[in-house]
Amino acid sequence: MEHLSAIFYRSLKKSLPRIVSGQGCWLTDDAGKRYFDACGGAFVANLGHGVAEIAQAVGRQLEQVAYVNGTAFTNEPAEELAGELSDLMPKGLGKFYFLSSGSEAVEAALKMARQYWSERGKPGKHKIIARTPGYHGNTLLALSASAREHYKALYGDWLVPVPMIPAPYPYRCGCGGKSDCPACSGSALEDAILKEGAGSVAAFIAEPVGGSSTGASVPRPDYYRRIRDICDAHDVLFVADEVLCGAGRTGRWAAIERYGVVPDIMTMGKGLSGGYVPLSMVAASEKIHSAIKQGSGAFNHAQTFSHAPSICSAGLAAVRHIKKHNLIERADSMGAVLQKKLSALKSLPGVGDVRGIGMLAGIEFVADKNEKMPFPRELKAAERFADNAREEGLIVWPNYGQWRGAGDLALIAPPFIITDSEIDEIVSLFSKAWQKTLDQIKAAGRTS
Repeated sequence: MEHLSAIFYRSLKKSLPRIVSGQGCWLTDDAGKRYFDACGGAFVANLGHGVAEIAQAVGRQLEQVAYVNGTAFTNEPAEELAGELSDLMPKGLGKFYFLSSGSEAVEAALKMARQYWSERGKPGKHKIIARTPGYHGNTLLALSASAREHYKALYGDWLVPVPMIPAPYPYRCGCGGKSDCPACSGSALEDAILKEGAGSVAAFIAEPVGGSSTGASVPRPDYYRRIRDICDAHDVLFVADEVLCGAGRTGRWAAIERYGVVPDIMTMGKGLSGGYVPLSMVAASEKIHSAIKQGSGAFNHAQTFSHAPSICSAGLAAVRHIKKHNLIERADSMGAVLQKKLSALKSLPGVGDVRGIGMLAGIEFVADKNEKMPFPRELKAAERFADNAREEGLIVWPNYGQWRGAGDLALIAPPFIITDSEIDEIVSLFSKAWQKTLDQIKAAGRTS
């Protein structure tokens, strides 16, 4: 029980089930209740729970050496992981900086972009342009680049200003993602660069496929070619934040691969180790690496667990497991099945849109399907639904506030090993939990 615990939990007003075991797509609590982990926790457990070979690889490494200072030594797991990643990454991204969390990776990536221009003799290029809706992490620079106003409100005095452009969001855009509007075409970025002055802009950061903030919204095929052209034309770096959508989640190792462009810097985390240890990375192009190497000779950033053998051993084992079992290909093929079966949820009352790609899907809830009107925020539809889903034995990821401060979403991001029948179970449990949520909303007398 929460009141008996000495843990400072994020949520201080509810008790949490105590998970004691996990196997495949399932978790079991100390009362014996089973939960289908349909979002990999926080989009992390992409390989499933209980993969013995990964746990054993980490154990062997811990017996040899758990930690060395990354500024004084290198180590075999870090070197081998970088080698494995070189084969998977988009061509040109071949220098890796290993960290522990997605927020750390984004913070490091943006600092790397800033230092690159300083090394190039252009210290005036310091601004970051990001998108709204969008999310990049909870450390202060990453939070500054996030359009998560309810997260930022308390810390506004500590944050730096970051110009925002509208994210491609076809469901909410009048053009449906099909016209040359600034948001869906990407031309809004050029307008923002010109407004700020290209001489002051260091980088543009974006999630190649929308994460929780736009509920797995997928930009159209030409979007990132336009973004890449704009960045090149104005001497601006493109940072692809793949902390959530990378590591095979979309049916490609990197989500940006489907768009045929290569960013200058990429972040990745969450599923990079399959959740077996905290691990993230920054991948940099040779031009970034060379500028710093030939300039000051040192990246002006450090974290205690950078390149630690303990965390890199888990990443190495996870990447090799993915390759051995063709799990990226499985995420692609089973992802198509997932998207098709989840699309049936669109027939439910109060479900406005179902969208996504690969093993990442978003379901957006609305009070009025025709007008796409969100539920009033005070009803907390997303949070109610997540609680009801958990009672049914289904774990989803809720999000809210993506549309003018309102809006409710649930995201599905299961382990890549999910079966056809387990996808059916997600649809069934989801439908039951949503009907219960609708009944609660109706009882409150606040549905249209």
